[in-house]
Amino acid sequence: MTWPGHLATHSTEQTLYVGNDGLFRRHDYDIEIAGGTACAHYLCGYTQITGIMIPTVHRMFPWTPDGQALRDLLLVSIDLSEITFT
Repeated sequence: MTWPGHLATHSTEQTLYVGNDGLFRRHDYDIEIAGGTACAHYLCGYTQITGIMIPTVHRMFPWTPDGQALRDLLLVSIDLSEITFT
């Protein structure tokens, strides 16, 4: 997917991987503010909150030009809990 340059995004070129259940599983992009570091962002641990499926576990790893995530080099780890919408 290519995002228009006027939108604030990680990068203009991004790839989304969707599971058979319709939920995002991986999001690949270059972290432009970090010098263009290629990132594989994995999403899991989905929970439903007021009818919206929210991933509670996020793990980001650098990836190689052939698309392989370097899982031994964790860039960011985010775990969410106690999520509410108001």
